[in-house]
Amino acid sequence: MKRKVKSFFKNNPGRQFKRRAIAKRLGIQTEHEYSSLKAVLYNLEKEELIKKVGKRYILNLESSPFFVKGILQMNKSGYGFVVVNNSKIKDIYISNKNLSNALDADTVKVEIIGGNGKSAEGKIIEIVKRGRTQIEGYLKKERGKIYIQPIDDKIHKKIEVNGKVSKDINFNDKVIVKNIKWDDRKTNPKGDVVSFKEENKDDKNDFISIAEKFNLPYKFSRKVLKELKDVEFSIPEDEIKRRLDYRDKIVFTIDPYDAKDFDDALSVEEDEEGNYLIGIHIADVSHYIKPNCELDKEAQKRGNSVYLVGKVIPMLPEEISNNVCSLRPNEDRLTFSIFIRITKKGKILNFHAKKCVINSNRRFTYEEVQEIIDSKNGEYCEELLKLNNLALKLRERRLREGSIEFFTPEIKIELNEGGKPINVVLKEFMQSNSLVEEFMLLANKLVAESISKKQKVRVREFIYRVHDLPNKDKVKEFADFVKKLGYNFSAQSQTKVNKFQTLISEAKGTDEQALINELAIRSMAKAVYSTKNIGHYGLGFKYYTHFTSPIRRYADLEVHRLLYNYTTKNEALYKDGKYLMNLCDHISATERDAVEAERYSTKLKQVEFLSEHIGAEFNGVVSGIVYFGLFIKLIDNLAEGLIRLRDIKDDYYFYDENSYSVIGERTNKRYRLGDKIRVKLIRADIKKTEIDFIII
Repeated sequence: MKRKVKSFFKNNPGRQFKRRAIAKRLGIQTEHEYSSLKAVLYNLEKEELIKKVGKRYILNLESSPFFVKGILQMNKSGYGFVVVNNSKIKDIYISNKNLSNALDADTVKVEIIGGNGKSAEGKIIEIVKRGRTQIEGYLKKERGKIYIQPIDDKIHKKIEVNGKVSKDINFNDKVIVKNIKWDDRKTNPKGDVVSFKEENKDDKNDFISIAEKFNLPYKFSRKVLKELKDVEFSIPEDEIKRRLDYRDKIVFTIDPYDAKDFDDALSVEEDEEGNYLIGIHIADVSHYIKPNCELDKEAQKRGNSVYLVGKVIPMLPEEISNNVCSLRPNEDRLTFSIFIRITKKGKILNFHAKKCVINSNRRFTYEEVQEIIDSKNGEYCEELLKLNNLALKLRERRLREGSIEFFTPEIKIELNEGGKPINVVLKEFMQSNSLVEEFMLLANKLVAESISKKQKVRVREFIYRVHDLPNKDKVKEFADFVKKLGYNFSAQSQTKVNKFQTLISEAKGTDEQALINELAIRSMAKAVYSTKNIGHYGLGFKYYTHFTSPIRRYADLEVHRLLYNYTTKNEALYKDGKYLMNLCDHISATERDAVEAERYSTKLKQVEFLSEHIGAEFNGVVSGIVYFGLFIKLIDNLAEGLIRLRDIKDDYYFYDENSYSVIGERTNKRYRLGDKIRVKLIRADIKKTEIDFIII
């Protein structure tokens, strides 16, 4: 009990809890356990590990300093939060005075110094690793000093220039600062200035600028390219003999029409008893990329591919990702396949994993498969209809057993040959998308189950994809918001995923659907990689991992190796738990960087598209309210911009935090979250990625 309680407080630094709340969090139900808890709390208070504030207990940080490591995420207002790759520790608030000499995206060591009962407050005591190798900005001169004003408002310091500036650079030019040094907080950071290369201004993709902004490596080193030349792309006959030869079976891929890498394929057969054998065939990247080779080191460093608008920064060179490991039609390919025997009603009878060689019969797009599903006619119609019927049953069961299915709209940005956005449209999610998704979810789930359920004799270190319970405070805020939109949702629904699913279903098809989905997702914890399995809350799965995308995610590549080593009992290749734990931290961080870069890329192209439509009118929804204005999300293209309160001319409006609204002082007119609103576009600033509207 004492160990559990100490661990509980260390996982919740800066937060205060009543005794009953602690008991509930620890799953204490009997009076005997509760008596033990009271005794432990009394003793820990005497030992000064915790202290009492009224009726609440809190970790005593004065007698027992608590340190964590994480990544600093700055706010443009000058404070920040350190994100820790531990789903039980909330983001740690860092005030401006406690930032030390840290910059946005740095990996830092933090001492927890207090908290407000909801979240911990920390002080940065060490810069473990700089997050940015270079920063973009504008060359300025002030009081005889030359400095750089960063474009990104998360960089809260001007950067002084080392040495002389090249004669071909003028003041107010956009430049790049490299070799940034900042040892003393009392001074500004310093760095070397280089010209902002013309290639960075290339409208075709603008990806180099984004890659450098988010520190994404986009060039492969000479070592990697040299090693790539030695990769044996042909499949030796003796390798085929070691595998299950599946080349005479019907196998096909289903992907977006513009996909270049096909890392999964499907097959279906019916046995004499009327059951199905489903084959989920995943590219065997691990056959070509061996641990600790240069290609592996680079893939691990990148962590994942990054999908910017119009350009991909791949985890592996194109010769691997788009060629030898891509399951292209009519070409022999190596796979690590999952075979699932399942009844027509969707009951799983058994499953096993097997290294195979396949030859894909057909490359389908989602649209082509949807047309076959709708018309019940076309190439491989029988196989596709069997798979679709099973997928519908799997989805129905998954939702019934606790999965949340967010209806999150996505956009497709169409570019011209020069890379400029010419149209922004909402993507259509079809049954064919769901068909593929259900079998990938099932494969990931079964792989994780197969490892976890065989750990009775010996613990097997593994990489899980975990998703913790949502934060109570965020759920309460979300509940308050949706009630104002007329939806019935309880703040006590934190542990009841079916309540979330009911709400999401009710909002489907409404104008506020995108907003409710987005805010529901914001109330959730972040899914991360971990060696400690706590289950996946959003999917409602007790066991889950990532296995199905080894071309674009390093987690999946490592899971392939782990699964194969365990199934072949190759103990010499078992991975050390500490290595895997550090790897989980790293790939969770690279995933966050990729998500931020992808969002920024989308936002940039949205603003660029709208810059050609100044004066146009749009339908929108109030997606956020702050003291200076209303954020509006456009219904047609999901772009988000601001209506400043000073630009609403019919009254003087003030922000009422309690009602999530702004209110007119004279007219008492209100604008609330979720309100539908007609707006006119008056500004689209590409440099600052900002959009301004006025109300019509």
